[in-house]
Amino acid sequence: MGSPTYDFEDETVVITGASSGIGRATALAFADAGATVLNADVRAEPKDVDASTPTHEAIRDRGGTAEFLETDVTDPAEVEAVVEHGREYGGVDVMINNAAITLGKPMREVTPAELDRLHAVNVRGVFFGCQAAAVDMLDRDDPGVVLNTASISSDLAQGGSVQYEATKGAVKMITRGAALEFADDGIRVNAVAPGQIATEIVDGWTEGAEEVAETDEGIKPVPLGRAGRPADVAAAFLWLASDAAAYTTGELLHVDGGWQVC
Repeated sequence: MGSPTYDFEDETVVITGASSGIGRATALAFADAGATVLNADVRAEPKDVDASTPTHEAIRDRGGTAEFLETDVTDPAEVEAVVEHGREYGGVDVMINNAAITLGKPMREVTPAELDRLHAVNVRGVFFGCQAAAVDMLDRDDPGVVLNTASISSDLAQGGSVQYEATKGAVKMITRGAALEFADDGIRVNAVAPGQIATEIVDGWTEGAEEVAETDEGIKPVPLGRAGRPADVAAAFLWLASDAAAYTTGELLHVDGGWQVC
């Protein structure tokens, strides 16, 4: 089978939460395609078990251009500052709102503070990330692409995580609503919905992920027979950001190994 190639030379990509996991893989993929990458995260150090070099340094080591910008996505002013900083590189062409946290516990045990924190990161962070990028693109008269990290939980309840599922359901509707609002302005807004991806955000999945995907230790077996990898999700982001997806907006692209259909 053929392998697609992408050219993001002279384009600037902001990725929130790009220090680890899906965000890191996506940052490296865009950098390899020639983009300048700005990692907006609360910490530079990766949490992946197989990574030690901060994302922006890894990109520079590979000959790319990248910066780390300490950013708390729960504060819209900090997100706006990242987008504004992007003007030093010609302006943000692709905004990827990826930062998220999870909380797996019974609904009856969730505290108001825990729920507020989940929504602050997973919903407010995405909403104001979309807003900041779109406003800046309109101000520069240079429409680009806004992408969000949703989840299979955006559509399907999995049990034991109502609070997380609610935030990812919100991400789906932010994506679709923003896509409709900004369509006339030429700004495309889409989301990728990862399934069971082996990242540091899911306890126990950074090691032995293949075995988990094939057994009842996971929520249910994955039809393609393996856990997803961050690079699988990065590939979806590349396509959605590219001109190959020029007629795609408001879409929730599932990258789940067929999990949703069984």
